[in-house]
Amino acid sequence: MAISRYIQRVREGIHDMCYIWAKEMKATVQDEGVLIFFILVPMLYPLLYSWAYNNEVVHDVPVAIVDMSHSHLSRQFIRQYDASPDTKVAYYCNNLEEAKELVGRQVVRGVVLIPADFDRNINRMQQGHIAVYCDMSFMMAYKAVYQTAMAVSSNINKDIQIKVSGNYTNREDQISTQPLAFDEVPIFNPTGGYGNFIIPGVLILIIQQTLVLGIGLSAGTARENNRHRDLVPMSRHYNGIFRIVLGKSMCYFMVYAIIAAYLTLVVPRLFHFTAIPHRSALFGLMLPYVLACIFFGMFISCMVRFRENVMLLIVFMSVPLLFLSGVSWPQSAIPGAWRSVAALFPSTFGVRGYVRLSSMGASLEDVKTEYLVLWAQSLIYFFLTCAVYSYQLHQARTHALSEIDKMKERIQKARQKLKSRVKS
Repeated sequence: MAISRYIQRVREGIHDMCYIWAKEMKATVQDEGVLIFFILVPMLYPLLYSWAYNNEVVHDVPVAIVDMSHSHLSRQFIRQYDASPDTKVAYYCNNLEEAKELVGRQVVRGVVLIPADFDRNINRMQQGHIAVYCDMSFMMAYKAVYQTAMAVSSNINKDIQIKVSGNYTNREDQISTQPLAFDEVPIFNPTGGYGNFIIPGVLILIIQQTLVLGIGLSAGTARENNRHRDLVPMSRHYNGIFRIVLGKSMCYFMVYAIIAAYLTLVVPRLFHFTAIPHRSALFGLMLPYVLACIFFGMFISCMVRFRENVMLLIVFMSVPLLFLSGVSWPQSAIPGAWRSVAALFPSTFGVRGYVRLSSMGASLEDVKTEYLVLWAQSLIYFFLTCAVYSYQLHQARTHALSEIDKMKERIQKARQKLKSRVKS
């Protein structure tokens, strides 16, 4: 008897879980806002972002020159700077204000200021300075303007070093300027481009951000459609925590299993980014990462009272989370307090693991730390989600009971009025 009752409860739980899954899937399809974040943004935004940086490097970036020195050495610097394939001296300005105006009108992408004492300081055997101002709105242009200035400065430094060294042979000059010969080979980024460097991290971050935004919008809609602003509706199918959480998460997982495969396998190959992952290792990492993002999003969604709130909570965090992942900001340079903050988000370990798998050819064993942390986050956020949904279910039952009590009071009052009328 007990076994049959247990089997009946399991069947009922599975039936309710499937009902919640179907209802959540229907709500997802019918909600335009959720569809945008679940389908359109992860499908189109990576294409737009990858297309913008698919060039990897740029050439002939226009630069304005402000030469206050008017010396032989400053003209030598300008000639070498203009001769670089990455930059082009487009304008000569009399002062910095003219150059600022050109940058404001997007005519040039950077400004090189050579001060009046540039040549005099060097002839006095003092350090000369050149100021470089870059437009940070386009990272590849910034890289071209800044790195070209560094390369030209290095070449001029070598010439000055040879002149003051007093050497007699070319070999002595070579040893003075380059005592250790080396070849610079960019590992895991053969083009040295911005796309191969940053796009893999962005793709993984998109999974987390769009998932959290979509789940938050769905939760906001559920509250707005509920009389008491409860997240869980009163229904016999919503009579259990695990069936609610698993039913909703099953819907999100089915959608993002396809989205994750598209972002990690299709997009890098469309734009020829470095992508050398083992399929089994990639699947092994993406499974806990998507689950961690789903339960993290469901946990965050319990704080959303209105649809607009999730935008304020999540959108502004995208750039900081990319920095905290250790892709564009070295992981060793991140302060301990910020490392603790970064450990709260699945994207931190998802980005690190995916970059090593995809760009560096690592195996799942090589990203064991990230792999285990993602599974730990999945379990932690799963139980946190169950806890908050338990509270939401309790709130919904409390409101339902109060409604029943109010209805009983109204019925009682109506009966008393009816009895008084009959007696009269």
